[in-house]
Amino acid sequence: MAIAQVTLTESQSQAIQALSQSKGKTPEDILHEAIEQFLARHKIENRLVALRQARGIWQGRRDLPDFAELRSEWNRFEK
Repeated sequence: MAIAQVTLTESQSQAIQALSQSKGKTPEDILHEAIEQFLARHKIENRLVALRQARGIWQGRRDLPDFAELRSEWNRFEK
């Protein structure tokens, strides 16, 4: 595990202390949870950006098979 030094304002430090006492956790646990939530939110946002950028990339392609025909063939084998 890496160690990081973070400088907090007095009000941030007090808020983390109060939260840690009310939750029965250490201030380090509170910070770890906050960082995990932050990273998870940005991971989702980055995924959405990638999906939006990929929208329509198959449009107009002539070298792809007819997917409706392929699907009907696959459905034939499910019976």
